Amino acid sequence: QAQLVESGGGLVQTGGSLRLSCAASGRTVGSYRMGWFRQAPGKERLLVAAITSSDGITYYADSVKGRFTISRNNAKNTVYLQMDSLKPEDSAVYYCAADRRGWTMRYSSTDYDYWGQGTQVTVSS
Repeated sequence: QAQLVESGGGLVQTGGSLRLSCAASGRTVGSYRMGWFRQAPGKERLLVAAITSSDGITYYADSVKGRFTISRNNAKNTVYLQMDSLKPEDSAVYYCAADRRGWTMRYSSTDYDYWGQGTQVTVSS
């Protein structure tokens, strides 16, 4: 069983950058499909970026493509989400998630077994 702890959220101005971290305990992050979701008030929790376990294939939502980068450091057992050129519409609670069936890409929140507590990202205009 994985335990996930996010950090790195905060308040930033439009055009700024943040790096979110997700530290995992238990199995290594390389053995899971890891995803970053976000949820704004009153809206659905949606996948922003993900990386598969075996071959490290990445996925990005169209809204963040070219601005966000997901990466993992197996030695530190941590997954990162580098967020650049932030926009007010990126404001949300960001959640790290992991799934044991990590060899294929999945996009729904129901496809992930383990979740962090979330970290708030606020982008001011």
